[in-house]
Amino acid sequence: MEYNLADLFESVVDVVPDREALVYVDHPGTGAERRLTYAELDAAANRIAHHLTAAGIRPGEHLGLHLYNGVEYLQTVLACLKARIVPVNVNYRYVEEELVYLYRDADLAALVFDAEFTDRVAAALPRTEKLRHLVRVGTPPDRGEGAAALDCVPFAEAEASGSPERGFGARSADDLFIIYTGGTTGMPKGVLWRQEDLFFAGLFGGDPAGEPVKRPEELAERVAAGGSGITFFPAPPLMHGTSTLTAFIALNYGQRVVLHRKYVPEEVLRTLEKEKVSSISLVGDAMLRPLVDALRGPLRGTDLSALFSLSSSGAIMSDTVRAQLQELMPNVLLLNNFGSTESGSNGRATDDSGPARGFRLHVNERTQVVDPATRAPVAPGEIGRLAQRGHVPLGYHNDPAKTAETFFERDGVRWVLLGDMATVDEAGVVTVLGRGSQCINTGGEKVYPEEVEQALKAHPDVYDALVAGVPDARWGSHVAAVVQLRPDAPPLDLEALQTHCRPRLAGYKVPRQLVLTDRIQRSPSGKADYRWARSVAVDADAADTS
Repeated sequence: MEYNLADLFESVVDVVPDREALVYVDHPGTGAERRLTYAELDAAANRIAHHLTAAGIRPGEHLGLHLYNGVEYLQTVLACLKARIVPVNVNYRYVEEELVYLYRDADLAALVFDAEFTDRVAAALPRTEKLRHLVRVGTPPDRGEGAAALDCVPFAEAEASGSPERGFGARSADDLFIIYTGGTTGMPKGVLWRQEDLFFAGLFGGDPAGEPVKRPEELAERVAAGGSGITFFPAPPLMHGTSTLTAFIALNYGQRVVLHRKYVPEEVLRTLEKEKVSSISLVGDAMLRPLVDALRGPLRGTDLSALFSLSSSGAIMSDTVRAQLQELMPNVLLLNNFGSTESGSNGRATDDSGPARGFRLHVNERTQVVDPATRAPVAPGEIGRLAQRGHVPLGYHNDPAKTAETFFERDGVRWVLLGDMATVDEAGVVTVLGRGSQCINTGGEKVYPEEVEQALKAHPDVYDALVAGVPDARWGSHVAAVVQLRPDAPPLDLEALQTHCRPRLAGYKVPRQLVLTDRIQRSPSGKADYRWARSVAVDADAADTS
């Protein structure tokens, strides 16, 4: 047995087959839910795996998951791992052009998608030459000629056609798992992980709170020797790598995963109480502020006595929200986790992390701050970039240039150079200064400014534009467009600009603020002055709210 995620999952199934593995609430508030034991989840994944192999999807080929949260998401990921097919997350907010890019860049051979996205899939499909097998979850909408003509297999039919037994060939620790970034490195890129490396870097070697396992067989041995009663609730979409990895951490423990189809704060709180959730993960203030509002209002008095920890990953929990949560949940451990698609986990924020001292981290032993030019560790107090060694990805799918730029070898050890600028003190505590790029983090979603700028410049009245992130109480940052109109162009307002952008960009990328200027400031060589753009947008936002 190797450190293969399917082998590890099956080893856990074999020691706790009758233990509840998954609780899924389809439409919060309606009472509609599904519950699967480990044996039932295993059999369900086997059925889809056998369907995919019968459909001609071969080991090493890529399958996209264009889905909301649900049983089908985890079932399909496990099916891919069992059949040695490579799962690929697809951002369900993407519109046609973005989907064409991702489907093609990821070399998708198969796609499992929610019926709600039928029209988008049908529109993108003609330009995705390698995509040959489609499985649809749910009932398709009754509209659109393209959707009606879409050749796909209903998920229920695919599931019924496959055997519930295992019967798969040998697997390897070298089998791949691809996680697409949100765009912090430019356009979204597929990060290529060996499963053994992902197990140790992203899944903590089977134990986030203790010692990693030393043998693959030890994972099931620990589960058999331990008890049940821990429930994990990854509240963000599973399309984000962090949420899927949280679910796998729970499965590695032999414990229970709770999922909601969509994030509804009031229903999240009801589920925390009903299912006696032990640990919940969310993404920054965008998810946490509505939770605070619900706890202070209609859900005041919710019994959260079973909740042990609440963590934020993908976006930082602000000091204000942290203080509010600590008041409302005095016995809950609040964690700001820090990591990336390329590194897995790097560490957690210190207790004194905040505006006064900066965003400070206790990093793991594999993380350093290095000089980006020499790749050598920086001296305390010097500015460098975060880097991580050991269990790191193989690189970026279909991008050897970016792989060579980001991954390197030092003293015979493989490293990944991250995009975060940072310093380290004498005690080894790291202070993160910010992304080296101009990527905007809005509610945990990553927005690449140049992509938005290209959409803005497609407007006939826009002469030039820059995009910057502006601090936002709920979303962390919102997308602001600083626009220079063409001479004699008619007036342009935010609503008209958003209407122009929505067919071209996912909703979270569409600007929430418009600042008109007589001239876009650039360097003599024509390079964007993002510091100026952000200053202009921040000042305009302050004036609008004063």
